[in-house]
Amino acid sequence: MNKNMITGSKLWSIAMITSLLAACSSPATTSTTANAATSTTGTTKTVSVSEQTSVKYADLVSLDADDTNISWSEADSTAIKLNGTTATVTGSGAKAANGSVTITEAGTYVLSGELTDGQIVVNVADKGTVHLVLNGATIHDNDSAAIYIQKAGKAVITLEKGTKNTVSDGKTYVYADATTDEPDAAIFSKADLTFNGAGQLTITGNYNEGITSKDDLKIISGNISVKATDDGIKGKDMVAIQAGTITIEAEGDGIKSTNDTDTTKGFVAIAGGTFDIQSGNDGIQAETALVTDGGTYNIVTAGGSANAPAKVEEGPFGGGGGGWGGGTPPTDMGTPPDGEPPADMPEMPNNSGTNAGANTNGATSSSANTTATTNTDTNVDADTAATATESTSAKALKAGTDLTVNGGTYTIDSMDDSLHSNNNVTVNDGTFNIESGDDGIHADQELTINGGTITIAKSYEGLEGAIITLNDGDVDVTASDDGVNAAGGETETAANTATSTDRATTATDAATTSNISVTETTGTTSTTDQTSQGTATTQQGRGPGGMGAASNNEFHINGGTLTVNAGGDGLDSNGSINMTGGTVIVNGPTDNGNGALDYDGTFEISGGYLVAAGSSGMAQGTSDASTQNAIVMTFPATQKAGTLVHVQDSEGNNILTFAPAKDYQTVVVSSPDLKKDGSYVIYSGGTSTGKAVDRLYTDGTYSGGTKVVAFQSTSNVTWVNESGVTTANTGMGGPGGGRGQGGFGGGRNRSQSGTTSDRTGTTDSSK
Repeated sequence: MNKNMITGSKLWSIAMITSLLAACSSPATTSTTANAATSTTGTTKTVSVSEQTSVKYADLVSLDADDTNISWSEADSTAIKLNGTTATVTGSGAKAANGSVTITEAGTYVLSGELTDGQIVVNVADKGTVHLVLNGATIHDNDSAAIYIQKAGKAVITLEKGTKNTVSDGKTYVYADATTDEPDAAIFSKADLTFNGAGQLTITGNYNEGITSKDDLKIISGNISVKATDDGIKGKDMVAIQAGTITIEAEGDGIKSTNDTDTTKGFVAIAGGTFDIQSGNDGIQAETALVTDGGTYNIVTAGGSANAPAKVEEGPFGGGGGGWGGGTPPTDMGTPPDGEPPADMPEMPNNSGTNAGANTNGATSSSANTTATTNTDTNVDADTAATATESTSAKALKAGTDLTVNGGTYTIDSMDDSLHSNNNVTVNDGTFNIESGDDGIHADQELTINGGTITIAKSYEGLEGAIITLNDGDVDVTASDDGVNAAGGETETAANTATSTDRATTATDAATTSNISVTETTGTTSTTDQTSQGTATTQQGRGPGGMGAASNNEFHINGGTLTVNAGGDGLDSNGSINMTGGTVIVNGPTDNGNGALDYDGTFEISGGYLVAAGSSGMAQGTSDASTQNAIVMTFPATQKAGTLVHVQDSEGNNILTFAPAKDYQTVVVSSPDLKKDGSYVIYSGGTSTGKAVDRLYTDGTYSGGTKVVAFQSTSNVTWVNESGVTTANTGMGGPGGGRGQGGFGGGRNRSQSGTTSDRTGTTDSSK
């Protein structure tokens, strides 16, 4: 991520600018400039997460005998034979009149035939269970819902095995008066609604939605296809899907729950099934929790990632920012007061951090007619009506509180974030193939990956959250901006918190709705003048980099594998990075306004294997406080992508053989095999007979390379160039990352434009 510094007419002295530019353009040279080194003290933010983060379908959903009952007999049921605009009822509990059938008693009703313009109405006063068996039925109503559950304890719709059934409505509804806006779906229920059986059901919601339940909505089984002008499948208190084959083509959301007043409701829970969802807005959206235990998902939102508005990194005063890593500094800087910004420095602008664009849903239509109100298909119910300032949300999986994935196979092409939570995201298992027009996986608070295979082939930022933890799994990220970005969340101050229309859709506080207990202590920041001689302070803080205290954002790597190909920063944390295990491979960036590693606090490594290749202007290594050793090598010139870099010890043992996917000038490697006082040789070019995994060779024989430097390591983080051991890079660190955060701890001021800067690196297709 380009870090655009706040530049006023008299922000810094020309002398300061000159020294900083020299540091950026001449990495690995000794600096004797007096720098203001920023140190941060304070306790780490601790977040206690309830068991909801490991919740499963069975923890949220209970089924009764009616939910799973698919049996019926002619003797114990009422037959309803549909025929054009009339129907014949054989048995008790139902009557046909005026082209419609009204059911007034609990029981089982078997529907067959075709109703060309009429309605099946359920109105059971005693709140009993009504069992509708669709046994080869086609039901259409020109001006209202085809199936309308007005009153019942529960309605169960069984799709008889081997049958094809069709339900549809018209584009225009006629209501009793102007205050009435229900029903508004082809199948509409004010009671709990369950689908089961092994037959097929095709639903066309020409007016608004396909299926709506104002209470619980459960799908136990069946082959269900929905096409709707707004939402496909909607339940207020829950949407629970145990199995089935579900195909949805919706101009609004694919599947959603809407209860935003009861934190125990409004969730979506899926045990399994096969899903093919094409939606104009979110694919699957839960007002509270979204839980998936398994299933196969193919989700495309808003036409896919190719339709995402171009992202532009704005400077603090608008416009694309080149930053001091690649732009031209101001010429009239003046001399600021000691330790303070100039009095005339412009105030930091607030940033919305939202995607531009108007909501595509129409407003609810009405009529002055006092006897009947005619609504057209521009109707949108009150649950989804949005203000003019809200941007369209087109995420694939979206939760208002916690998003938990316990398994499944996901193929996602989303215009917006592919996985998104306004609180926490937990991935315990699953296989993901993601192309995103924004973030691959985003959590406003904690993002935790405990397993699975995650391939983010396209994204603006790959992984983003306030606190990110990788415990296990295989994660491969390609991002046009940051590969991993630990930023935002509770750790940011209220003044710097970005406005997000997605977050605004949930009125309740995330810490309450998700049983999140947050304990946070504000740290203190001290600034002292030091003479930079490549000390630990300049290496960890990157000289004057950061321009302020590091936040409490954290990125923890405890296991698994992470491969990153980034156009911006590879690993970016507004706070610190901690690595205890696993394998991390970073390719990129190529421009000197970003770094393969970018952190505002510390990067302490005590285990695992790290290799990060990228540009040199903003290069950082691991912190001197690390207990595992590292080498930071800066080459005299940029090396071409695919050029091997090889490190071996004095006995010829391989430490690193790596073919970066992008051009590079600095390589960081940390391995358990590195010793603080070891002797090492670095080679460039050559070949290896070994097999590469993510371009990293772990076996075979290396040969044919050019010796760049031989050296003796002098500390647990040894910086070297072609001349030998040198001092740490004292180049500018820039402001910290983050989504639309202001101030010097600041971050991304992302907007949309008809143009985009070329920030995307080249991915090796042979990988």
